Amino acid sequence: MTLFRIGTRGSRLALWQANYVAERLRPLAAPRAVELVEIVTAGDQVRDAPLPAIGGEGVFTKEIQRALLAGEVDVAVHSLKDLPTVPVEGLVLAAVPARWPAGDVLVSHRHRTFDALPPGALVATSSLRRRAQALHRRPDLRLVHIRGNVETRLRKLREQDLDALILAQAGLERLGLGGAVTEVLDRSWMLPAVGQGALALECRHDDRAALDLLSALDDRPTRQAVLAERELLRALGGGCQVPIGAETSVTGETLRLRGAVLSPDGTQRIEAELTAPIADAEMLGRQLAQELLQQGAREILSSRD
Repeated sequence: MTLFRIGTRGSRLALWQANYVAERLRPLAAPRAVELVEIVTAGDQVRDAPLPAIGGEGVFTKEIQRALLAGEVDVAVHSLKDLPTVPVEGLVLAAVPARWPAGDVLVSHRHRTFDALPPGALVATSSLRRRAQALHRRPDLRLVHIRGNVETRLRKLREQDLDALILAQAGLERLGLGGAVTEVLDRSWMLPAVGQGALALECRHDDRAALDLLSALDDRPTRQAVLAERELLRALGGGCQVPIGAETSVTGETLRLRGAVLSPDGTQRIEAELTAPIADAEMLGRQLAQELLQQGAREILSSRD
């Protein structure tokens, strides 16, 4: 009996996500057995440096994609926010399951809300986007870099005497750590990352069996929402080295997309919002990118290092 092999990173969160997909595929793939294949990525090998310093985009996906192209696995499960917007030849985004909460949260043992943090509070995050938006709202804070898996960051909150962490809500909830959340941050000022809270299921473009199998896991509203967000990011020319946030909502057949571009120090913020039919998701992303560029985002983006 042949196997249906899922390529995944080996972190606890990545394995949770891959098992989540595997459980849904097993009844569909029978009599083929579904198994996980753990793959070490560049982002897993270097854990103490900022992502831009070790290659930026693709540090959590390239090795898994190579295994997929080589036929060593049949599907790759990625956190969609880690997947670069430039497609890899020979691969296709086969399915995007229903999204989990897309926002960010504050975790603190000392303070009840972000706004209640004292002047000069020490706040840790691994994200330039979170850092810029936090500083835009509270320029008095001291933002420090932190890497490592979710459990490592929670441990460092105490060990490094930090006032707070800013993390993705979905990761905490998937690991059963939702009780650690102090405050869900208001998206009026803390926009999520592109694709945050969603999973990307990738396979070879000519693997008809895998495409048919994965199609059952695709959630159309989530797919169209993340397509709009990803096209916004692509049209802006942004990546993990630029603070860009995006938020989508779907009401019936209408898709709303809101986006923001910030300077790394948070002093500048350009924001805009547009709506379109859900079928025109990618066009909506391009249109919002043009709106942001015309409002001044071009200058912010061109001034990056």
